[in-house]
Amino acid sequence: MMFDSESALEDRLTTPSPALVASLASGAGDLVVLGAGGKMGPTLCRLARRGLDEAGRMGDAVWAVSRWSDPAAARDLERHGVRTVTFDLMGNADLGALPDARDVVFMVGAKFGTAAAPYLAWVVNAALPARVAERYAGARIAAFSTGNVYPLTGLETGGCAETDATGPVGEYAMSCLGRERVFEHAAQRGTPVSLLRLNYAVDLRYGVLADIGQTVLSGSPVDVTTGHVNVVWQGYANEVALRSLEHASSDAFVLNLTGPETASVRRIASRFAERFGVAAEFTGAEARTALLSDATRCHALFGYPDVPLGTLIDWQADWLRRGLPVSGKPTKFAVRDGRF
Repeated sequence: MMFDSESALEDRLTTPSPALVASLASGAGDLVVLGAGGKMGPTLCRLARRGLDEAGRMGDAVWAVSRWSDPAAARDLERHGVRTVTFDLMGNADLGALPDARDVVFMVGAKFGTAAAPYLAWVVNAALPARVAERYAGARIAAFSTGNVYPLTGLETGGCAETDATGPVGEYAMSCLGRERVFEHAAQRGTPVSLLRLNYAVDLRYGVLADIGQTVLSGSPVDVTTGHVNVVWQGYANEVALRSLEHASSDAFVLNLTGPETASVRRIASRFAERFGVAAEFTGAEARTALLSDATRCHALFGYPDVPLGTLIDWQADWLRRGLPVSGKPTKFAVRDGRF
């Protein structure tokens, strides 16, 4: 399968698996997605809506909450049965105006630009969760976190597991660990929580593979200093987020969410070069450490990602060859000092 349009890509991203439908069938009540206007939010909302419909829960709403800086994205969600709410979570002191819900997916975060304004990382990533946890006390909350809460680790380790010690590098990563601690506190007070340490979701319009592929296609050298990376299909990441609500608990269910491979940046770039019919150029030398997570627990609970790395590379190469839209927002996955 290749994609000739964004609508075809989004249809694939929002097709629920039988496992997701079965998981949603066991629940009840509305779902609120906070921060739904980001890169992953719109497809998660549509996936949830389609899954609820197939599970026979047509009467339960999916509420997508965002400032909606792109009104067209909100209109598109409305056309697909998702109810949108325009709301500034940071600018509005009263979260009571938000819809009630049995389930909440928290997707709000501040990353890029926080090196110059670290206070922004802390207020968005750590202070806001306290207010959200209070507003939705007793609801099940699935909160996106990041693999950045771990330190860089040796390639021979296979990545950090959930039981390994955290060691965030830089204030962004520290504030993300702060977010986790705030939600853990809420869990201890009776609000079931799942925490999803994600790195890195890919959707052909953005992501690590798009970054590498565009660099190769442009003829620029690929920096391999950060020579290894984890990636995962965004559709799988969104599905796991929704299914993780079943595992939300007072002990804060923690899950590494990524693909099974410790993928070589050099090999990924070389595969792109083959598909583009060009020569790959490189700069730097592979460091012996990288930001890597061991997602064994995730795959045991939810199965392996349904789109393997080789297929993702093929899809990405075809997407770029066709000149289809990209976000223009690089992931900066190669950053090693924690400054974003």
